Amino acid sequence: MKKPFPSASSRRADIIPLKEGLEALVRAYRLGGKLNEVTVVASWERVMGKAVAQKTKEVYVSKGKLFVRLTSAPLKHELVMAKTRVLELLNAEVGEQAVTEVIFL
Repeated sequence: MKKPFPSASSRRADIIPLKEGLEALVRAYRLGGKLNEVTVVASWERVMGKAVAQKTKEVYVSKGKLFVRLTSAPLKHELVMAKTRVLELLNAEVGEQAVTEVIFL
């Protein structure tokens, strides 16, 4: 005889984990690129550190390029010299190639 109510620990075939559902939603609406761009901007302080973040005036992404406006000329020079490393750190934080170029203003 069949049980009238399934137990709390059993899973039905049509139920999927929330993480998988959200990933499918992001893929279906093709929001992955924009989500990665927002993640890069949000993680700027964590990746670059508090000292760099305090001298940063503005951070935004446009067409795969990260634009960073700084208030310190010496810091800008140092970051321009380490541009490829900054790019690697930010893309590693996201987990994929979210930004193709970093431009310091």
